[in-house]
Amino acid sequence: MKVDLTVLAIPGFIAAMAAEYAWQSRNPAEGERAGDYEFADTMASLSMGVGSLVAPYVADTLLAPVTPRTGRYAKALMGLSLAAAAAATVGDVVRRTRATGLLRAGALPSRVSSSLSSRAPLSSQPPLSGRAKGNDDDEVLTSDPDPVPGTAQVPPALRRITGGSAVTSLASAVVTVSTLWSAQTAGKRLFRLSPLDLGTGPLAYAVAILGWDFIYYWNHRFDHESRWLWAMHVVHHSSERYNLSTALRQPVAEALTIYVPYGLLSLLGVRPALVQDARAINLIYQFWVHTEVIRSIGPFERVFNSPAHHRVHHGSNREYLDRNHGSILILWDRLFGTFEPEGQKVVYGLTTNIDTFNPARIASHEWIAIARDVFRSETWKDRVGYLVRGPGWAGARRA
Repeated sequence: MKVDLTVLAIPGFIAAMAAEYAWQSRNPAEGERAGDYEFADTMASLSMGVGSLVAPYVADTLLAPVTPRTGRYAKALMGLSLAAAAAATVGDVVRRTRATGLLRAGALPSRVSSSLSSRAPLSSQPPLSGRAKGNDDDEVLTSDPDPVPGTAQVPPALRRITGGSAVTSLASAVVTVSTLWSAQTAGKRLFRLSPLDLGTGPLAYAVAILGWDFIYYWNHRFDHESRWLWAMHVVHHSSERYNLSTALRQPVAEALTIYVPYGLLSLLGVRPALVQDARAINLIYQFWVHTEVIRSIGPFERVFNSPAHHRVHHGSNREYLDRNHGSILILWDRLFGTFEPEGQKVVYGLTTNIDTFNPARIASHEWIAIARDVFRSETWKDRVGYLVRGPGWAGARRA
């Protein structure tokens, strides 16, 4: 079995972090720098890095039985999704029917009536950017007040059943869609369908590396524009520090997302093994740009991603949100309008930080937030919106 190049690079990662730490020790700053190492933060990043290496193997084992067309429990999972969707829809109808009856009878609670009259329409609220969202993960799913007319008169049990069914339906659909997409777009499968074979020479590697980098730009951009993908990617942005250990704070839930498939490269004749090498080269390149020690690489920054460009990407400053998505090349950002040069001092982390070093919460907090929003929603339009639309949309809708 071929060894992943990122695994072979681990000693180099450790040596580079040790060198960065040594440089910081020899060049202390007045006060604390965002680039300095902090033990709990570094341990969280390292644990997420280890988790990202283990997660694919665990995901393959857990998700294989529910993968459509091949998994023995796939039909059962799809049936669960449809049954839960039907239960939530029936609950919605009953809830709306009761609310309509109460409105006609003039029984709308004064508390709800006054809150509705004082609420500004959503269209008047300014849109939020990709990372501008609230963070109230510690709330339980059933603690929501009654923001919809008549829901105060709906039995709590009905609201719990409806909300729980909606969450179950969408969660099952996420697993079904992501596993099916992954299986159908796998590089090995698409390579078998392709009449092309570029071999293993320089041209094949060039197509693999450049092609991966181009697809990566769009997938990374979509990570910030769809909450489903952001729930996976937010892990990488969760640290308020910025040093080489931050590069290792990698997602562990990529198996539950859908992407522009890198397997498309195999349709062009790139062998799957080369596609995996291109992935590793891309990931290894990204490691060194997570530092404050290197301020600039001069004229090369016109073409290549650099620490300065990637510091912007990790900034929670409003003008830095959702910018500089490139990995090896910054040309994609310049071509497609997402480039932002480094200007004012970068504030790292999320627009609302989660204030934890617990790897389990780092990995799951946005999924929990999505489940909470889906649970509280009254329509399928909103439920699907909370999953697939942008984090900013969710924050504005929730406001």
